[in-house]
Amino acid sequence: MSTSVKKLPSIVESMSTLISQNSISSVLPQYDRSNMDVIHSLAEWFEALGFEVDVLPIAGEPGKANLLATMGKGDGGLVLSGHTDTVPCNPEKWTSDPFTLTERDGKYYGLGTCDMKGFFSLVIEAVQAFKAGDFKQPLMVLATADEESSMTGARALAEQGKVKGRYAVVGEPTSLRPIRMHKGIIMETVRLTGKAGHSSNPDLGINSIDAMHDVIGELRNLRGELQRNYSNAHFAVSVPTLNLGCIHGGDNPNRICGSCELAFDLRALPGMSNDDLREQIRQRLNPIAEQNKVEFELETLFPGVEPFETAKTSALVEAAERLTGYQSEAVAFATEAPFLQALGFETIVLGPGSIDQAHQVDEFIAIDQIEPCVELLRSLIQRFCVDAS
Repeated sequence: MSTSVKKLPSIVESMSTLISQNSISSVLPQYDRSNMDVIHSLAEWFEALGFEVDVLPIAGEPGKANLLATMGKGDGGLVLSGHTDTVPCNPEKWTSDPFTLTERDGKYYGLGTCDMKGFFSLVIEAVQAFKAGDFKQPLMVLATADEESSMTGARALAEQGKVKGRYAVVGEPTSLRPIRMHKGIIMETVRLTGKAGHSSNPDLGINSIDAMHDVIGELRNLRGELQRNYSNAHFAVSVPTLNLGCIHGGDNPNRICGSCELAFDLRALPGMSNDDLREQIRQRLNPIAEQNKVEFELETLFPGVEPFETAKTSALVEAAERLTGYQSEAVAFATEAPFLQALGFETIVLGPGSIDQAHQVDEFIAIDQIEPCVELLRSLIQRFCVDAS
């Protein structure tokens, strides 16, 4: 194991380092960056703590990797999981440099402070209260790539099946309230291709905007049916949502529109299947395309995230509720939790900072969240790794 780190960084020192390392992930290549600087920093620190560290390159994604740090052995234990990337930002709109940790007004500002590099700094602080000999079951720290853009890191882990354990905490910002369910998400594009022509004679072409009008009507019908048939009172928005996000078509008012595209997202409730929804959409839109004599394509913009739910009776949910003093909740945003659940983990989402700050100008983590989070992590480690049989 590496001994290059003689003294582990403080919370502020490690957070400063991680924030300074640009690891933006984006579907736009001009913004996308490698996460390897963050991975190497985490690897160095966890090796210094005595963890066995594996850096796991992601096939087909140069410059991207996951990290798995493990202390202790056994077939149970606890995973503390987070992502190493951030969303893009507009530095000119920030009050301070987004890549420099800045303290003011009882907050630490910087890109990734709450979403979610700061979580790793608190994990590093929490684990220093333990040594390897304390653990009856392993503690694993997982750091993933590209959560903000494609979730390729979490998908790779799910495919590899390398992470084994029983309980997992995803440290997304939840204001230290346990989350045991969230909606899924798919993002799709409907692409219609007709035939362009002079607008003075509609018979010279096939207007894709006319056809898209019918597609939009059918998607709105589907949205209404889903909202009548599915509901979950745990969510602030208790029904599935389908948002018609952007539409593009045509090139001139006096020209028949030859092609038109509509992009939308659909957020399903636990118990619903993304694949079933995609198939239902195809079945409903194919006849519309045939009636309008246009070519129809449904393109998946990214593979999607399944809805997620862990039973309220889970030992992890019960422990988190007891330790935080909050009942578990549901949220509308998606996380990597379903991928860990697919590996067999009882999973919750629980971390410092507010989701209201994520993806925002002047992102911050409140300083008064730090010590409670460290103590909470230590209590969870004690419960599932030290006191575990």
